[in-house]
Amino acid sequence: MRFAHLVGRLPVIVLGAMCAGAAYGGAVTVNVVSSNGVSAEDTVVVFDQLDAVAPPARATATIDQVDKEFVPKVNVIRTGTSVVFSNSDRVRHQVYSFSAAKTFTLKLYAGSPETPILFDKPGLVVLGCNIHDNMLGFVGIVDTPYFAKSPSSGSSSFNLPTGRYRLRVWHPRLAVAMPPKEIAVTTAPLTIPVELDLTASAPGLSPWPE
Repeated sequence: MRFAHLVGRLPVIVLGAMCAGAAYGGAVTVNVVSSNGVSAEDTVVVFDQLDAVAPPARATATIDQVDKEFVPKVNVIRTGTSVVFSNSDRVRHQVYSFSAAKTFTLKLYAGSPETPILFDKPGLVVLGCNIHDNMLGFVGIVDTPYFAKSPSSGSSSFNLPTGRYRLRVWHPRLAVAMPPKEIAVTTAPLTIPVELDLTASAPGLSPWPE
């Protein structure tokens, strides 16, 4: 990864809950591109604070099932988030995960199950359906409020407090895992280019960056 400071200020999208009383630095933008021309959409970008501890989260989220697919296919949430697995299809689904970060199985259902699933440990959860083997989804659980999932442009923007961070990047088609990188955020705007080697084979086998 290469790093460059920008002269002008960048537009800022504030993502996640911010810690009260923190000293904010300049805008930070992560631009993800693929080395082999594959879209970098759905890249998970995470900034872990190294000089502070984020307060625990109690949030809710929804992952739907539409046309026998998880929507969104790639999700990133904070540890402590409860997720409702809605079913908008006319057929019943049975969502499950055997991942170490969260193991669960929902009974065969239509509509929405009465009880959401609490994701209480950080890590990567791979979702499947016992009825439809082609259904595959991903949930990244993080202990920080500073995260994003990149759009089709591959660009994610943050406004971070000044300090040291560990930058983690993940994509389900990542051929070679990206090692975490320590980043120093100051009052100067910062742009971080990231190039990923993405492949269409073996989705979901890319290890989650710890």
